[in-house]
Amino acid sequence: MEKQSGREAVRPPGMTDVARVAGVSAQTVSRALAGHPNVQEKTRAKVLAAVEQLGYRRNNAARMLSSGRSRTIGVVTLQTSFYSRTALTSGIEHAAQAAGYAVSTATTASLDTSAIEGALLRLADQHVEGVILAVPLIHVSRQIEQLTGAVPTITIDGSRTSATEVVAVDQSLAARLATRHLLDLGHETVWHVSGPGQWLDAASRSAGWRAELESAGRTVPPELAGDWSPASGYRNGLILARIPDVTAVFVASDEMAFGVIRALHELGRRVPEDISVVGVDDIALAEYCSPSLTTVAQPFAEMGALAVAHLVRAIAEPGAEPEPASVEPELIVRASTAPVRTA
Repeated sequence: MEKQSGREAVRPPGMTDVARVAGVSAQTVSRALAGHPNVQEKTRAKVLAAVEQLGYRRNNAARMLSSGRSRTIGVVTLQTSFYSRTALTSGIEHAAQAAGYAVSTATTASLDTSAIEGALLRLADQHVEGVILAVPLIHVSRQIEQLTGAVPTITIDGSRTSATEVVAVDQSLAARLATRHLLDLGHETVWHVSGPGQWLDAASRSAGWRAELESAGRTVPPELAGDWSPASGYRNGLILARIPDVTAVFVASDEMAFGVIRALHELGRRVPEDISVVGVDDIALAEYCSPSLTTVAQPFAEMGALAVAHLVRAIAEPGAEPEPASVEPELIVRASTAPVRTA
Protein backbone atom coordinates (compact mmCIF):
# COMPACT_ATOMS: atom_id res chain seq x y z
CA MET A 1 0.00 0.00 0.00
CA GLU A 2 1.52 3.28 -1.08
CA LYS A 3 2.06 6.01 1.42
CA GLN A 4 0.83 9.43 0.54
CA SER A 5 3.48 12.10 0.58
CA GLY A 6 1.40 14.31 2.84
CA ARG A 7 2.18 17.31 0.69
CA GLU A 8 -0.73 19.35 -0.58
CA ALA A 9 -1.19 19.73 -4.30
CA VAL A 10 0.39 22.93 -5.55
CA ARG A 11 -1.84 25.15 -7.64
CA PRO A 12 -0.24 25.96 -10.98
CA PRO A 13 0.45 29.67 -11.50
CA GLY A 14 -2.25 31.67 -13.25
CA MET A 15 -2.48 35.00 -14.99
CA THR A 16 -3.15 36.86 -11.75
CA ASP A 17 0.11 35.46 -10.33
CA VAL A 18 2.01 36.69 -13.38
CA ALA A 19 0.37 40.10 -13.01
CA ARG A 20 1.37 40.30 -9.33
CA VAL A 21 5.01 39.41 -9.98
CA ALA A 22 5.26 41.71 -13.00
CA GLY A 23 3.55 44.56 -11.18
CA VAL A 24 0.91 45.04 -13.87
CA SER A 25 -2.79 44.28 -14.31
CA ALA A 26 -4.17 40.94 -15.52
CA GLN A 27 -5.45 42.84 -18.56
CA THR A 28 -1.89 43.93 -19.42
CA VAL A 29 -0.62 40.36 -19.02
CA SER A 30 -3.31 39.12 -21.40
CA ARG A 31 -2.41 41.76 -23.97
CA ALA A 32 1.31 41.11 -23.64
CA LEU A 33 0.96 37.36 -24.12
CA ALA A 34 -1.35 37.93 -27.10
CA GLY A 35 1.25 40.14 -28.78
CA HIS A 36 -0.93 43.26 -28.58
CA PRO A 37 0.83 46.18 -30.35
CA ASN A 38 -0.13 48.72 -27.65
CA VAL A 39 1.98 47.01 -24.97
CA GLN A 40 5.36 48.69 -24.48
CA GLU A 41 8.41 46.49 -24.92
CA LYS A 42 9.59 47.25 -21.37
CA THR A 43 6.25 46.06 -20.01
CA ARG A 44 6.23 43.00 -22.26
CA ALA A 45 9.72 42.12 -20.98
CA LYS A 46 8.51 42.33 -17.36
CA VAL A 47 5.61 40.02 -18.19
CA LEU A 48 7.92 37.54 -19.93
CA ALA A 49 10.27 37.60 -16.96
CA ALA A 50 7.37 36.81 -14.63
CA VAL A 51 6.24 34.00 -16.95
CA GLU A 52 9.77 32.60 -16.87
CA GLN A 53 10.02 32.91 -13.09
CA LEU A 54 6.68 31.24 -12.39
CA GLY A 55 6.71 28.70 -15.20
CA TYR A 56 3.32 29.98 -16.32
CA ARG A 57 2.28 28.03 -19.43
CA ARG A 58 5.80 28.63 -20.57
CA ASN A 59 5.78 26.74 -23.84
CA ASN A 60 2.34 27.96 -24.81
CA ALA A 61 3.22 31.54 -24.00
CA ALA A 62 6.36 31.36 -26.13
CA ARG A 63 4.37 29.94 -29.03
CA MET A 64 1.78 32.67 -28.65
CA LEU A 65 4.37 35.42 -28.66
CA SER A 66 6.12 34.06 -31.72
CA SER A 67 2.94 33.80 -33.80
CA GLY A 68 0.76 36.38 -32.08
CA ARG A 69 -2.26 34.14 -32.72
CA SER A 70 -4.10 31.38 -30.88
CA ARG A 71 -6.89 31.02 -33.48
CA THR A 72 -9.27 30.37 -30.56
CA ILE A 73 -12.54 32.08 -29.70
CA GLY A 74 -13.90 31.92 -26.16
CA VAL A 75 -17.60 31.58 -25.38
CA VAL A 76 -19.18 32.28 -21.98
CA THR A 77 -22.58 30.65 -21.57
CA LEU A 78 -24.89 29.41 -18.83
CA GLN A 79 -24.98 25.77 -17.75
CA THR A 80 -28.41 24.70 -18.96
CA SER A 81 -30.25 22.12 -21.01
CA PHE A 82 -32.47 24.72 -22.69
CA TYR A 83 -32.68 24.31 -26.44
CA SER A 84 -31.87 27.96 -27.17
CA ARG A 85 -28.42 27.77 -25.52
CA THR A 86 -27.56 24.51 -27.28
CA ALA A 87 -28.66 25.80 -30.69
CA LEU A 88 -26.79 29.07 -30.25
CA THR A 89 -23.57 27.35 -29.20
CA SER A 90 -23.83 24.99 -32.16
CA GLY A 91 -24.22 27.96 -34.51
CA ILE A 92 -21.13 29.62 -33.03
CA GLU A 93 -19.05 26.45 -33.36
CA HIS A 94 -19.98 25.86 -36.99
CA ALA A 95 -19.28 29.46 -37.97
CA ALA A 96 -15.99 29.55 -36.05
CA GLN A 97 -14.81 26.36 -37.70
CA ALA A 98 -15.61 27.79 -41.12
CA ALA A 99 -13.60 30.89 -40.23
CA GLY A 100 -10.61 28.81 -39.11
CA TYR A 101 -11.04 29.23 -35.35
CA ALA A 102 -11.34 26.74 -32.52
CA VAL A 103 -13.91 27.38 -29.77
CA SER A 104 -13.30 27.15 -26.03
CA THR A 105 -16.47 27.28 -23.93
CA ALA A 106 -16.54 28.42 -20.30
CA THR A 107 -19.87 27.70 -18.62
CA THR A 108 -21.21 29.40 -15.52
CA ALA A 109 -23.71 27.91 -13.09
CA SER A 110 -25.25 31.28 -12.20
CA LEU A 111 -25.56 34.86 -13.43
CA ASP A 112 -23.60 36.28 -10.49
CA THR A 113 -20.87 38.67 -11.59
CA SER A 114 -18.27 36.60 -9.71
CA ALA A 115 -19.23 33.50 -11.70
CA ILE A 116 -18.97 35.38 -15.00
CA GLU A 117 -15.65 36.88 -13.93
CA GLY A 118 -14.36 33.36 -13.27
CA ALA A 119 -15.46 32.16 -16.70
CA LEU A 120 -13.75 35.13 -18.39
CA LEU A 121 -10.55 34.53 -16.40
CA ARG A 122 -10.48 30.88 -17.47
CA LEU A 123 -10.70 31.98 -21.09
CA ALA A 124 -8.03 34.63 -20.57
CA ASP A 125 -5.71 31.92 -19.24
CA GLN A 126 -6.22 30.10 -22.55
CA HIS A 127 -5.18 33.21 -24.52
CA VAL A 128 -8.32 33.36 -26.60
CA GLU A 129 -8.25 36.02 -29.31
CA GLY A 130 -11.81 37.14 -28.67
CA VAL A 131 -14.88 36.36 -26.56
CA ILE A 132 -18.58 35.86 -27.23
CA LEU A 133 -20.44 36.65 -24.04
CA ALA A 134 -23.71 34.69 -24.35
CA VAL A 135 -25.19 35.41 -20.93
CA PRO A 136 -27.74 38.07 -19.92
CA LEU A 137 -25.36 40.45 -18.21
CA ILE A 138 -27.35 43.03 -16.22
CA HIS A 139 -24.76 44.09 -13.63
CA VAL A 140 -21.19 44.72 -14.82
CA SER A 141 -18.29 44.65 -12.38
CA ARG A 142 -15.00 46.48 -12.79
CA GLN A 143 -13.19 43.22 -13.47
CA ILE A 144 -15.68 42.24 -16.19
CA GLU A 145 -15.05 45.65 -17.78
CA GLN A 146 -11.31 45.02 -17.64
CA LEU A 147 -11.49 41.49 -19.00
CA THR A 148 -13.83 42.34 -21.88
CA GLY A 149 -11.64 45.34 -22.65
CA ALA A 150 -8.54 43.16 -22.94
CA VAL A 151 -9.77 41.27 -26.01
CA PRO A 152 -12.45 41.90 -28.65
CA THR A 153 -15.80 40.89 -27.15
CA ILE A 154 -19.22 40.36 -28.70
CA THR A 155 -22.28 40.07 -26.47
CA ILE A 156 -25.52 38.23 -27.17
CA ASP A 157 -28.77 38.44 -25.15
CA GLY A 158 -28.64 42.23 -24.96
CA SER A 159 -25.73 42.33 -22.51
CA ARG A 160 -23.31 45.22 -22.79
CA THR A 161 -20.10 46.51 -21.30
CA SER A 162 -18.30 49.68 -22.37
CA ALA A 163 -15.95 47.71 -24.63
CA THR A 164 -18.31 45.22 -26.23
CA GLU A 165 -20.19 44.97 -29.50
CA VAL A 166 -23.77 43.67 -29.41
CA VAL A 167 -25.51 41.07 -31.59
CA ALA A 168 -29.13 40.56 -30.57
CA VAL A 169 -32.64 39.61 -31.58
CA ASP A 170 -35.16 42.42 -31.07
CA GLN A 171 -36.99 40.74 -28.18
CA SER A 172 -39.44 43.58 -27.73
CA LEU A 173 -40.48 43.19 -31.37
CA ALA A 174 -40.87 39.43 -30.87
CA ALA A 175 -43.34 40.08 -28.04
CA ARG A 176 -45.22 42.69 -30.01
CA LEU A 177 -45.56 40.35 -33.00
CA ALA A 178 -47.04 37.63 -30.76
CA THR A 179 -49.36 40.02 -28.93
CA ARG A 180 -50.54 41.75 -32.11
CA HIS A 181 -51.29 38.37 -33.72
CA LEU A 182 -53.59 37.46 -30.83
CA LEU A 183 -55.30 40.85 -30.81
CA ASP A 184 -55.85 40.61 -34.56
CA LEU A 185 -57.67 37.31 -33.95
CA GLY A 186 -60.23 39.25 -31.91
CA HIS A 187 -59.01 38.54 -28.35
CA GLU A 188 -59.85 41.36 -25.96
CA THR A 189 -56.51 41.14 -24.18
CA VAL A 190 -53.49 38.84 -23.87
CA TRP A 191 -52.09 37.29 -20.70
CA HIS A 192 -48.34 36.75 -20.36
CA VAL A 193 -46.14 34.08 -18.76
CA SER A 194 -42.73 35.73 -18.53
CA GLY A 195 -39.20 34.41 -18.19
CA PRO A 196 -37.02 35.04 -15.10
CA GLY A 197 -36.59 38.71 -14.27
CA GLN A 198 -32.77 38.62 -14.27
CA TRP A 199 -32.74 37.78 -17.98
CA LEU A 200 -32.66 40.78 -20.31
CA ASP A 201 -34.54 38.80 -22.97
CA ALA A 202 -37.39 38.15 -20.55
CA ALA A 203 -37.56 41.80 -19.51
CA SER A 204 -37.61 42.96 -23.14
CA ARG A 205 -40.39 40.51 -24.04
CA SER A 206 -42.47 41.65 -21.08
CA ALA A 207 -41.96 45.28 -22.06
CA GLY A 208 -42.97 44.58 -25.67
CA TRP A 209 -46.10 42.68 -24.61
CA ARG A 210 -47.15 45.51 -22.29
CA ALA A 211 -46.40 48.22 -24.88
CA GLU A 212 -48.46 46.48 -27.57
CA LEU A 213 -51.48 46.13 -25.28
CA GLU A 214 -51.22 49.73 -24.11
CA SER A 215 -50.88 51.07 -27.66
CA ALA A 216 -54.06 49.15 -28.56
CA GLY A 217 -55.87 50.60 -25.56
CA ARG A 218 -56.35 47.18 -23.95
CA THR A 219 -56.27 46.18 -20.31
CA VAL A 220 -52.90 44.78 -19.21
CA PRO A 221 -53.48 41.63 -17.08
CA PRO A 222 -51.18 40.66 -14.19
CA GLU A 223 -47.93 39.13 -15.40
CA LEU A 224 -47.23 35.53 -14.38
CA ALA A 225 -43.57 34.69 -13.71
CA GLY A 226 -41.88 31.56 -15.08
CA ASP A 227 -38.27 30.35 -15.16
CA TRP A 228 -38.02 29.00 -18.77
CA SER A 229 -38.85 25.45 -17.65
CA PRO A 230 -41.91 23.45 -18.81
CA ALA A 231 -42.71 22.90 -15.12
CA SER A 232 -43.07 26.64 -14.52
CA GLY A 233 -45.30 26.86 -17.59
CA TYR A 234 -47.43 24.05 -16.20
CA ARG A 235 -47.81 25.77 -12.82
CA ASN A 236 -48.89 29.00 -14.47
CA GLY A 237 -51.17 27.09 -16.85
CA LEU A 238 -53.06 25.72 -13.84
CA ILE A 239 -53.67 29.32 -12.74
CA LEU A 240 -54.73 30.52 -16.19
CA ALA A 241 -57.10 27.58 -16.68
CA ARG A 242 -59.09 28.68 -13.62
CA ILE A 243 -59.63 32.25 -14.88
CA PRO A 244 -62.77 32.18 -17.06
CA ASP A 245 -61.95 35.39 -18.96
CA VAL A 246 -58.60 34.15 -20.28
CA THR A 247 -58.77 33.54 -24.05
CA ALA A 248 -55.19 34.28 -25.18
CA VAL A 249 -51.73 33.74 -23.66
CA PHE A 250 -48.30 34.86 -24.83
CA VAL A 251 -45.64 32.63 -23.25
CA ALA A 252 -42.00 33.81 -23.23
CA SER A 253 -40.59 30.47 -24.42
CA ASP A 254 -41.78 27.39 -26.29
CA GLU A 255 -40.73 25.08 -23.47
CA MET A 256 -42.89 26.96 -20.98
CA ALA A 257 -45.71 27.01 -23.55
CA PHE A 258 -45.70 23.20 -23.64
CA GLY A 259 -46.28 23.21 -19.88
CA VAL A 260 -49.08 25.77 -20.18
CA ILE A 261 -50.87 23.70 -22.84
CA ARG A 262 -50.57 20.54 -20.75
CA ALA A 263 -52.17 22.26 -17.74
CA LEU A 264 -54.97 23.77 -19.84
CA HIS A 265 -55.73 20.36 -21.32
CA GLU A 266 -55.84 18.69 -17.90
CA LEU A 267 -58.37 21.23 -16.63
CA GLY A 268 -60.58 21.02 -19.70
CA ARG A 269 -59.59 24.25 -21.47
CA ARG A 270 -59.07 23.47 -25.15
CA VAL A 271 -56.29 24.96 -27.26
CA PRO A 272 -57.06 26.88 -29.43
CA GLU A 273 -60.86 26.61 -29.17
CA ASP A 274 -60.97 28.07 -25.64
CA ILE A 275 -57.52 29.63 -25.25
CA SER A 276 -54.96 30.55 -27.92
CA VAL A 277 -51.27 30.14 -27.01
CA VAL A 278 -48.15 31.67 -28.61
CA GLY A 279 -44.57 30.83 -27.63
CA VAL A 280 -41.11 32.15 -28.51
CA ASP A 281 -38.09 30.37 -30.07
CA ASP A 282 -39.56 27.91 -32.63
CA ILE A 283 -37.64 24.96 -31.24
CA ALA A 284 -37.75 21.66 -33.13
CA LEU A 285 -40.65 20.25 -31.08
CA ALA A 286 -42.90 23.27 -31.67
CA GLU A 287 -44.06 22.01 -35.05
CA TYR A 288 -44.84 18.51 -33.76
CA CYS A 289 -46.61 19.06 -30.44
CA SER A 290 -50.40 18.83 -30.32
CA PRO A 291 -51.63 21.29 -31.35
CA SER A 292 -48.61 22.54 -33.27
CA LEU A 293 -47.38 25.69 -31.61
CA THR A 294 -47.68 29.19 -33.01
CA THR A 295 -44.43 30.87 -32.04
CA VAL A 296 -41.97 33.66 -32.78
CA ALA A 297 -38.88 32.14 -34.36
CA GLN A 298 -35.41 33.13 -33.22
CA PRO A 299 -32.69 32.28 -35.76
CA PHE A 300 -30.14 30.87 -33.32
CA ALA A 301 -27.74 29.59 -35.99
CA GLU A 302 -27.83 32.98 -37.74
CA MET A 303 -27.18 34.75 -34.45
CA GLY A 304 -24.19 32.53 -33.73
CA ALA A 305 -22.77 33.03 -37.23
CA LEU A 306 -23.30 36.80 -37.03
CA ALA A 307 -21.58 36.98 -33.63
CA VAL A 308 -18.58 35.06 -35.01
CA ALA A 309 -18.41 37.27 -38.12
CA HIS A 310 -18.42 40.44 -35.99
CA LEU A 311 -15.83 38.99 -33.63
CA VAL A 312 -13.47 37.93 -36.43
CA ARG A 313 -13.74 41.45 -37.86
CA ALA A 314 -13.01 42.98 -34.45
CA ILE A 315 -9.95 40.73 -34.08
CA ALA A 316 -8.64 41.70 -37.52
CA GLU A 317 -9.41 45.42 -37.07
CA PRO A 318 -8.81 46.28 -33.39
CA GLY A 319 -9.57 49.98 -33.82
CA ALA A 320 -12.76 49.58 -35.82
CA GLU A 321 -15.91 51.20 -34.47
CA PRO A 322 -18.35 48.62 -32.98
CA GLU A 323 -21.38 47.91 -35.13
CA PRO A 324 -24.36 46.55 -33.15
CA ALA A 325 -26.44 44.12 -35.18
CA SER A 326 -30.06 43.11 -34.68
CA VAL A 327 -31.67 39.96 -36.10
CA GLU A 328 -35.36 40.18 -36.98
CA PRO A 329 -37.73 37.67 -35.29
CA GLU A 330 -40.45 35.99 -37.39
CA LEU A 331 -43.98 34.98 -36.40
CA ILE A 332 -44.75 31.35 -37.33
CA VAL A 333 -48.52 30.73 -37.29
CA ARG A 334 -49.61 27.16 -36.54
CA ALA A 335 -52.56 25.44 -34.89
CA SER A 336 -52.39 26.74 -31.31
CA THR A 337 -54.06 30.07 -32.14
CA ALA A 338 -57.51 30.80 -33.54
CA PRO A 339 -60.07 33.62 -33.67
CA VAL A 340 -61.83 34.23 -30.38
CA ARG A 341 -65.13 32.39 -30.03
CA THR A 342 -68.25 34.52 -30.03
CA ALA A 343 -71.04 33.73 -27.60
